[in-house]
Amino acid sequence: MAERRFTTSDFDYHLPDALIAQTPTADRGASRLLVVDRQSEAAPLHDSAFAALPAMIPPGDLLVINSTKVRHARLIGSRPGGAPAEILLLHPVDDGEWLAMGKPGRALQPGKEISLGHDSAIHVVAIEEEGFRRVRFVGLDADAAIARYGRLPLPPYITRQPDAQDETRYQTIYAAREGSVAAPTAGLHFTDATMQQLRERGVEIASLDLEVGPGTFRPVEVEDLAHHEMHAEHFEIPEAAADAIAAVRRRGGHVWAVGTTVVRALESAARDDGTVAAGQAATALMITPGFRFRIVDHLLTNFHLPRSTLLMLVAAFAGYQRTMAAYHHAVEQRYRFYSYGDAMCIL
Repeated sequence: MAERRFTTSDFDYHLPDALIAQTPTADRGASRLLVVDRQSEAAPLHDSAFAALPAMIPPGDLLVINSTKVRHARLIGSRPGGAPAEILLLHPVDDGEWLAMGKPGRALQPGKEISLGHDSAIHVVAIEEEGFRRVRFVGLDADAAIARYGRLPLPPYITRQPDAQDETRYQTIYAAREGSVAAPTAGLHFTDATMQQLRERGVEIASLDLEVGPGTFRPVEVEDLAHHEMHAEHFEIPEAAADAIAAVRRRGGHVWAVGTTVVRALESAARDDGTVAAGQAATALMITPGFRFRIVDHLLTNFHLPRSTLLMLVAAFAGYQRTMAAYHHAVEQRYRFYSYGDAMCIL
C-alpha cells in the first residue's frame, strides 16, 4: 500500500476558545496529563495527572530537557509623531545588530527610529527575507535597553498583558541562558520536587539549549507540506548530554524528550548508531509523518495549534490517527491547551 501523502488540512481540528489557557495553573506541576500508549490498541489513551509522570519513567532512562530562557524581547516604543510601535527581538546578528520583527510595518522601514525612552532608541537598518528587520540600538546598548524596557513576550493566543506571575511561570525552573522568544512549554510543568523524585528514582537528566523562535506559533499556510519553509533555530548540545545519550544506548535504556524543541535538536544532530553529535548548530528540520526517529523513544509535550509544524511532529511520533484521536479526546474532556495548558505523554 502506498504511503499516505498528508496535507496541511489533515492537521486541522476544532478548538473552542474557552480551552485556550490564558493563565497558568495555581500550582506549577498541577496540570493534567493525557497518556498516549503507542503499544496498546485496546486502550491507547489514559487520563492522568502530571504528578504521576516520575513513576512512568524507568530507572536508568534518560530525560532530556531544554534549558533555554525566554528573553524580555518585546519592546514598546513610539514613532516620531508619537504613535506606538512594537519590536520583537529574535537574535543578535553581526556588528551589534539584531534580527527583529515588528509592527506596524510602515514604521519599520530602513532609516526609521523607534524611541524607547529618553535614553534609548531602535534604528531600522534593513529589511531582510520574510519581512524581518535588521535593527541596532541607539543610546543604551542592547543589554541595558532590554533590562530597562524589555517585556516578556507572551504567545499571541494569550490575550492579556503579562503580569508579575508570568515572570516566573513562563520560565522553566531550570531555565539558564536567555535566547528564546517563547518558552519550551512542556518543561513548564516541572517543579523542584518533581526533579528530585526523578533523581531519587534513578532517572538520568541531561540538558541542551534550543532557542525557540517565532516560527513555533506560525501556522502552515500552504497545503503541500513540502512548500513550507521552516525558520532556523540555533541549538547547542553539550558534550555531557551527548555522552549521556551514548551511555543510555549502551545500557539499553530509553531517551525521553521534554518538548518538541528537544526532539528537533536531538534528531537534527542524530547519528545512525543512535548517538548525537555535540556542539552548536542551527536546525530547520521539519518533522512530518513518515520521519524516522533515531534518538527519541518517548515524548512529553503540550497540546499544539491546528495546522502547526509542532502538531505534525507529534503525529509523526505517535502516529497520525492516534494523535488526532488524542486531540479530539482532549477537547471532549476539556483539557487546557497551548503554552499554559495541560500535557501529553507519548509512551
